[in-house]
Amino acid sequence: MTEKEKKFWKGAGIVSAEMLASMYIFTGMLAGLIFLIRPGMRKYKKIDLKILDLIATHENKRNTRIMSFVTMLATHEFLIPANLTLIFNFLFVRKRSWFSIRIVSIALSSLGLMFWLKHLFKRKRPFGPLQKARGLSFPSGHAIMSSTFYGLLIYITSKTIEDKPLKWLMIILFVTLIQLIGFSRVYLRVHYASDVAVGYIVGVCWLLISLKVLKKIEDHNKQKLALLYEPVK
Repeated sequence: MTEKEKKFWKGAGIVSAEMLASMYIFTGMLAGLIFLIRPGMRKYKKIDLKILDLIATHENKRNTRIMSFVTMLATHEFLIPANLTLIFNFLFVRKRSWFSIRIVSIALSSLGLMFWLKHLFKRKRPFGPLQKARGLSFPSGHAIMSSTFYGLLIYITSKTIEDKPLKWLMIILFVTLIQLIGFSRVYLRVHYASDVAVGYIVGVCWLLISLKVLKKIEDHNKQKLALLYEPVK
């Protein structure tokens, strides 16, 4: 085995080990979260109902229209074309293919994670929603998808925009939007507050771990290319 091959396989082993470690950490966190939450669902529901009753005092047609628009920004109808636009932009316009890979990987994996968790908990939605909603309640899919999608936009913004005032303005805008989307789900009575809170935790943790793993894979592939084209001594 040549020196280049030894370096490559050593790097591959390190990357694989770090990927496995990251996945084990996330799985452990998720198992701990399930262990803590599942037995106390009834207790949390009492708090959830109090929050719903509190928010109900602010219900009116104008607020409902605003919240319906906000919640639309984390629906599949909006996120699918938004993701495709981002992928096209980074793949063909900016020529930064690894950003496209991150977008596809995180979008699909977070969607699968959301459906798995909903199936695991099988919690029904609140009674008397202000907007039609299908499927199960816990955790909030909007909270997970908004955390991963707009969180990814925060990451991209931090890496691509050099103008600091504009960068921080965009980051604050995305963070505010994530919070508003979560609030809109509770206002519209399609989710409990605990659905949204756990959705945020899962979404942010999954995003951070995914970015770390994908960055390691990207660095390893760059190292592989560097070794392939390294001049022979």
